[in-house]
Amino acid sequence: MLKGGILWLIRLLGVNAVGATVAIVGRPNVGKSTLFNRLVGKRLALVDDTPGVTRDRRPGEARLGDLRFTIIDTAGLEDADKASLEGRMRRQTEEAIETADAVLFVIDARAGVTPLDAHFAAVARKTTRPVILLANKAEGRAGVSGLYESFSLGLGEPIAVSAEHGEGLSDLYDALKPHVDRVTEEEDAKREEAVTNVDVDEDGEIVDNEDPVGTIERPLRVAIVGRPNAGKSTLINQMVGEDRMLTGPEAGITRDSISVDWTWHDRHIKLFDTAGIRKKARVQEKLEKLSVADALRAIKFAEVVVVTLDATMSFEKQDLQIIDLVAREGRALVIAVNKWDLIEDREEAWKKIRDANERYFNQIRGVRIVTLSGIQGQGIDRLVEGVFAAYDAWNARVSTAGLNRWLERATTSHPPPAVAGRRVRIRYMTQPKTRPPHFVAFSSRPEQLPESYTRYLINSLREKFDIQGTPIRLSYRKGDNPYAPKKKRKIQ
Repeated sequence: MLKGGILWLIRLLGVNAVGATVAIVGRPNVGKSTLFNRLVGKRLALVDDTPGVTRDRRPGEARLGDLRFTIIDTAGLEDADKASLEGRMRRQTEEAIETADAVLFVIDARAGVTPLDAHFAAVARKTTRPVILLANKAEGRAGVSGLYESFSLGLGEPIAVSAEHGEGLSDLYDALKPHVDRVTEEEDAKREEAVTNVDVDEDGEIVDNEDPVGTIERPLRVAIVGRPNAGKSTLINQMVGEDRMLTGPEAGITRDSISVDWTWHDRHIKLFDTAGIRKKARVQEKLEKLSVADALRAIKFAEVVVVTLDATMSFEKQDLQIIDLVAREGRALVIAVNKWDLIEDREEAWKKIRDANERYFNQIRGVRIVTLSGIQGQGIDRLVEGVFAAYDAWNARVSTAGLNRWLERATTSHPPPAVAGRRVRIRYMTQPKTRPPHFVAFSSRPEQLPESYTRYLINSLREKFDIQGTPIRLSYRKGDNPYAPKKKRKIQ
């Protein structure tokens, strides 16, 4: 196959493909997140009429015609003190501009050019990155005057778009194409070195080998969840070694679920920072409901969930409900007790944690609990080791022969109870699924088995085969052993 053909296939499959990075900036409530969602083709970013919904910078995989690039949604630019929440949000936006290959500066055409637009347009003109001016909400006559007014910003000819209705995207395509193509050509040269490492069959086709988890092609998906102000964003910043997430003493800073790529000892991980999950009765505002729903989606999408607790007030009722939610979703679990540096009597605190573990964690016995300090970076290696151990348990598979040898011993030492004078028999067991481990037992009268006996079997399974820190599913079916030899019919 020609080298150009291989490069095309590699780019199509995403092998070592990074692509151009484009940042969306502008003052609050001009439609940046709506444009972000339009370009990625999904409702990833939270959108609301309230100004300042977006706080952290959020990346996404954008498509515009045949262009493929990374789009970054940012917080609205505001003129505020650096130490304030708005000032820290602005710094996140400035870092997005510094790392971008192109910048989309968005204004609200219906509102016209405001003093804040003019102020930050002057800042944008100083950057070395190419800046494309977008006049959003330009559908109809209401945005015409604002479109012409935006020429005064000195950022070149504006492009009239409507992110809500998808208008003006062809003009945006023409403006972005030279910048995206330039980055693509530069990366093609780097990809040529990777071509020799790609398996190609006799027909010149790339062999699609399943990548092990923890590789750049298949990073381990880890969601960091917990109550507000438990230190989730601070922990992620310490992991990645930069102020990637907006942090501060204010509770509930994080709103969107933000993904961050991170490499730990040559193992690739995709971290998901989430909004704090409060008690359902306390969640009244629409925006917080959207944030919590986004956090719950992150749990469903993750492979391992790290529930972050505040060591100064750990294992409150809401913590237990979040852990129970993770177990019901069938995700591997690790508990991170953060702010351990604030605890004076650590021996007594650890004793309380162990007692709570034995008392409350019936669904996920053996879950790994790691004490750490996100702000000081203590315990992060132990946390990640626990994450990969939980993932291995989540994928645990037991051989059918070993499973049934265990079943025979378990039912002999502790037989199923007799119901109405007849003992319930469990004849056979198999494991049809992993992620989490799911076992199916064939029984004569499964509906008469009490819940307590099911818990006995699950706990015995967990102990025998060392399946710790992950939920175990056990269901029953009626019928005989499907692997038993069938009796031959007598021919008369």
